[in-house]
Amino acid sequence: MERLRWPSWMPIDPYILLLLGTVGLAALVPARGAAADVASGASTAAIAFLFFLYGARLSTREALDGLKHWRLHVTVLACTFVIFPVLGLAARGLVPVFLTDPLYQGLLFLTLVPSTIQSSIAFTSIARGNVPAAICAGSFSSLVGIVVTPLLAAALLGSSAGGFSTDSLVEIVLQLLVPFVAGQLLRRWIGGFVARHKKVLGYVDRGSILLVVYTAFSEGMVQGIWHQVSPVRLGGLLVVEAVLLAVMLALTWYGAKALRFGREDRIAIQFAGSKKSLASGLPMASVLFGAHASLAVLPLMLFHQMQLMVCAVIAKRRARDPEPPAVDAPAPAAGSRTAVDTAPRSR
Repeated sequence: MERLRWPSWMPIDPYILLLLGTVGLAALVPARGAAADVASGASTAAIAFLFFLYGARLSTREALDGLKHWRLHVTVLACTFVIFPVLGLAARGLVPVFLTDPLYQGLLFLTLVPSTIQSSIAFTSIARGNVPAAICAGSFSSLVGIVVTPLLAAALLGSSAGGFSTDSLVEIVLQLLVPFVAGQLLRRWIGGFVARHKKVLGYVDRGSILLVVYTAFSEGMVQGIWHQVSPVRLGGLLVVEAVLLAVMLALTWYGAKALRFGREDRIAIQFAGSKKSLASGLPMASVLFGAHASLAVLPLMLFHQMQLMVCAVIAKRRARDPEPPAVDAPAPAAGSRTAVDTAPRSR
């Protein structure tokens, strides 16, 4: 039987449709009472297992090898955890004209989460960029984000992030950092199993995120916070996020050029430095915002789909760029045995 494939002309990621369907399910049949307690416990366990798998997948040797290209990784980290948050803070001036305060808090949280791994690698590969650099940049961003994102949320969101306190920090350490470290420590024994069953475990990843979304939006329905969002406000949020994405795509591309990176590195920087991870952001929001996580993750879900659609177009256009011309080598001197085709190629 021929395997069913998602139509290539369909602009929406099928997983986004599953996420939207999960939101709809939570709106129609929210978990209440004892069911809410069970869903919350299962969501907590799913988050811990998710970060355990992240730790088991990350190759320590690859991470150390990637440090050799430190300028590129510092650039991506600066885009992810410095420039993005600065733009998020600047968006405060859009309240209350374009955004409500809860939507702004979600937008600001969006600017604090790590970069993606899978989509950054995929788009960098399509555009003929530096794929190993994209792998390391995404991995470093996810690793740094486990620590930096909660700290930035504590500093910039304060009491908006579910009453951020020492107890919240301990909860983050127990749910996110401890499972990740455990995965790293056990990677020697389980790394092969994780690699062999990557596809199946990928479904576990996505299923865990769907559970987190269902729990968060169920709590939002019970709290009645959806009455705070109108179609006009959602439209304003989409416009703001479109501008944010356009600014970051331009800064990462032309900024990397100003820093004298080659074409392949610029592609990796653009795709890794302009994205935000739904997989990492949703579990973190669940821990940070508690019952208010539904509105907090809405901007991230919308931005995630927007970045996939826009970057897919950019990657295909970059793939059609002509190959860099070879630099002609000087004619060898008489009697020389140096081959002309050993001339270096420009990047």
